Amino acid sequence: MGKKILKKLSGTGALVKSVFRRINISKDQPAEVPDLNSYPQNKLKNAMHPAYQELVVKEVIEYSADVKTFVLSKKDGSALAYPQAGNYLSIKLEIGDAKLCRPYSLSSSPKEALEGKYTLTIKRVKDGLASNYILDNFKVGTEVMASAPLGQFTYEPLRDAKTVIGIAGGSGITPFFSLAKAIKDGTEDFSLILLYGSRTKSDILFLDEFEAIEKATDKFKLVNVLSEEEAEGCEKGFITADLIRKYAPSTDYSIFICGPQAMYNFVDKEIAELGLRKKFIRHELFGEYRNPGNDADYPKDADVNDTFKVKVYMAGITKEITVSANDTLLNSMEKNGIQAPNDCRSGVCGYCHSRLVKGNVYVPKAVDGRRLADLQFGYIHPCCTFPLSDLEIDVPPLH
Repeated sequence: MGKKILKKLSGTGALVKSVFRRINISKDQPAEVPDLNSYPQNKLKNAMHPAYQELVVKEVIEYSADVKTFVLSKKDGSALAYPQAGNYLSIKLEIGDAKLCRPYSLSSSPKEALEGKYTLTIKRVKDGLASNYILDNFKVGTEVMASAPLGQFTYEPLRDAKTVIGIAGGSGITPFFSLAKAIKDGTEDFSLILLYGSRTKSDILFLDEFEAIEKATDKFKLVNVLSEEEAEGCEKGFITADLIRKYAPSTDYSIFICGPQAMYNFVDKEIAELGLRKKFIRHELFGEYRNPGNDADYPKDADVNDTFKVKVYMAGITKEITVSANDTLLNSMEKNGIQAPNDCRSGVCGYCHSRLVKGNVYVPKAVDGRRLADLQFGYIHPCCTFPLSDLEIDVPPLH
């Protein structure tokens, strides 16, 4: 048996030598390395899923000092990476010594991307470093480094029901604007009933545009829900289980939710009363998780006003920083000029996946997207992890 194997291996070696001779490889003459990006498959991959896109602001549409839409195109005029309705872009920013990356939902449709433009509608957030910077500094001509379209807040006919109840609050309306436009364009084929919570009628974004989409297709319906005033044609109060039942079909339906953290906390309790299967409930990313001390399971002996020392190991380099117990580890690293990998900032994508070498942390259950193996071997997602002691963490380098 051993002789037969040796004979086969010998034959294989002869075949390899023959192939090497055909492609002109010898130890004296190095082989020409083919350009892998020249292959059609890789050209398509790079066009659909580039590592980054160099964009430029072409237009700024100002709704108020606190809400603006930025129209973006490729800096070199080439085609944009094609999105699904409901995707987001991760935008890279440098603000002083801080190097940030923030996800913002596309308010544009896939059809608009084919026409050469993305739109991002951004609302000012109190103490929001990135949103405040963008609103105050981005203008026509500003160059923007962005990811390819990302995210899972998209319609999937194999998973989702034919009718979707959308629940939006504040700037959480942007991915629904993308989805509604895609329905009108024929890019998506499902019915969307959108319950949009605002304080007053003047706070409603895209009201005229949504009403135009309603007139253009019977697959979209807008229901405005106002918490602080009564207005004709609007519901008054909050988005409750009873309100969802009022507009839901008698057949299966999915629920898509996008809004601020406080809205999720309220609406999730209401949805629990409806008895829907888990696959029919989809949440968009939380974004930056805030105020961990308000969580019921936050350790009683912990204090969000505490500060700790954290040693960050990254590709052989060690940096020690001071962090707040009220800040995520990712946020603290960025404030200290450490550019850690991240995309979603919500514990979902796993791009910031890091090893906790030493110390204690708090991870909110609502955004703990770790696998069982992560828990077993001590891995965390710094984007949604808060320090409870001095720490040591091993963070992968940005690539």
